[in-house]
Amino acid sequence: MKRLMLLILAAVGGFLVYRQVQAGKAEQDLWAEATDSINPQVP
Repeated sequence: MKRLMLLILAAVGGFLVYRQVQAGKAEQDLWAEATDSINPQVP
């Protein structure tokens, strides 16, 4: 029973870390898009 609880806790912890990493990546992508320089294409 203790092993099962430990396994569940590890899985939940891993999932939370994964979500934090994904949220950080999304925020970084948003900042990169917001601060991207605009290059008008002049023919």
